[in-house]
Amino acid sequence: MDTKILSVINQKGGVGKTTTVINLASALAIKGKRVLIIDLDPQGNSSTGLGIDENNRVKNIYNCLVSNDSIKTSIKKTSVQNLDIVPATVDLAGAEVEISETEHKLFTLKKRLEGLENLYDFILLDCPPSLGLLTLSSLTASTGVLIPVQCEFFALEGITHLVKTISVVQKTTNPNLIIEGLVMTMYDKRNRLSSLVKDDIEEVFGNKVFYTRIPRNVRVSEAPSYGKPVITYDEQCPGSQAYIRLANELLKRI
Repeated sequence: MDTKILSVINQKGGVGKTTTVINLASALAIKGKRVLIIDLDPQGNSSTGLGIDENNRVKNIYNCLVSNDSIKTSIKKTSVQNLDIVPATVDLAGAEVEISETEHKLFTLKKRLEGLENLYDFILLDCPPSLGLLTLSSLTASTGVLIPVQCEFFALEGITHLVKTISVVQKTTNPNLIIEGLVMTMYDKRNRLSSLVKDDIEEVFGNKVFYTRIPRNVRVSEAPSYGKPVITYDEQCPGSQAYIRLANELLKRI
């Protein structure tokens, strides 16, 4: 299988983006896939959620983007077998300004990822909650886009803006980019709004919407404080089982 490079993106915060990155990556790794997470969010939540201490982030994605540092020197092992991460620090917040001064600014990340194809089956890019230069660079470097969608009233409105941005990238820097799928997060089948939002999203995006829905689950929220994905924190909880099903569904799609 060729390496799949997936931007996990939603410009709205609090939709379960980083949670999906950590736990989908972990589920794929547990299934024997070689997975790399690249933390492109200056908040560094993917790094923290996988137990990468601040003191262990001297080499990070910022160094790779603003200098000629090889991305391989910034790769850290995680507690999950087959899962690695390139961490982020708050320095990344200044990267957009520095990258913007380079000639081929949107292709910087794509160039840095060259040479990783034989090392990993999946590379998941945890994008910041914005549609700025880091996100555009991520889309330019990716083979596909994974969109977590929270089951809330304004969900479809936010996705419309994101799809327009993806369309611009397809026309300018990455004609082969595809929407791999949309993942409904924080789903509560007892809540009528969750069902209505799901129906609206499916009406617009059809089979692009993953059948697996990620439920609201307190164990999923607890796991990052222990520096673990929920799959190793509590494998039997509903959230863990949902991400395992999502990994299975993704593997079948590709």
